[in-house]
Amino acid sequence: MDFKQKLKEKKLTVGSWLSIANPAVAEIMAKAGFEWLAIDMEHSSLSSDQCQELIRVIDLCGVVPLVRVGANDALLIKRAMDAGAHGVIVPMVNTAEEAKQAVSYVKYPPEGKRGVGLSRAQGYGTNFDAYKDWVKEKSIVVVQIEHINAVNELENILSVDGVDAFIVGPYDLSGSLGIPGQFDDKRIKDVMKKMTAAFQTKNISAGYHVVSTDERLVQKKIKEGYSFIAYGVDFLFLGDSARAGLKILKQK
Repeated sequence: MDFKQKLKEKKLTVGSWLSIANPAVAEIMAKAGFEWLAIDMEHSSLSSDQCQELIRVIDLCGVVPLVRVGANDALLIKRAMDAGAHGVIVPMVNTAEEAKQAVSYVKYPPEGKRGVGLSRAQGYGTNFDAYKDWVKEKSIVVVQIEHINAVNELENILSVDGVDAFIVGPYDLSGSLGIPGQFDDKRIKDVMKKMTAAFQTKNISAGYHVVSTDERLVQKKIKEGYSFIAYGVDFLFLGDSARAGLKILKQK
């Protein structure tokens, strides 16, 4: 079963987040067993060249490369897709109209309005026809739900044709309520309950970024019905492992 079909059928997929530019880190993460990896072009200092190199490494490892673009912007999305990303994660999508825009920036006409160019994704000019068909059928569009306005419009957003999944951005969502990072606050818990009720009836994968490297939190989200799970971040896996080892050594 291909990745897009898994999303449609709400099959569990676990990926992670990349912010470090070194291709070796991407290769290590890709060979760790993740099904997909998202390259963060919103909150990292990665350049377009570095992003394309990470996409190449992930792709060659047989893992699905996604790019979290910096904004719902036609140019940023086009560049990510032309570099060879299998799809994009689009931040701060708050309305159905914004979701439609994201889809249109990924798809070529007549389904969308993405500009046509020849780069890595199109085989540097040798594979455009096959790629054009692939984009229409297999490209991935994930919208980020990370504002209370998006939660209030969630059913409409998830009804947009071409949206394959959504993923909760917990920090920005809490920030939109004026309580950044306070995930135990009743207001956040009430919003999450509202969101769960909205996505249960939709044929679309519900996603959540468990930023922590604590696997128990991933298991909790799976039990809540989330199936598109981002687990951890490259630098947190590195830092948490180092800190845990040193803590044990310093106790001896």
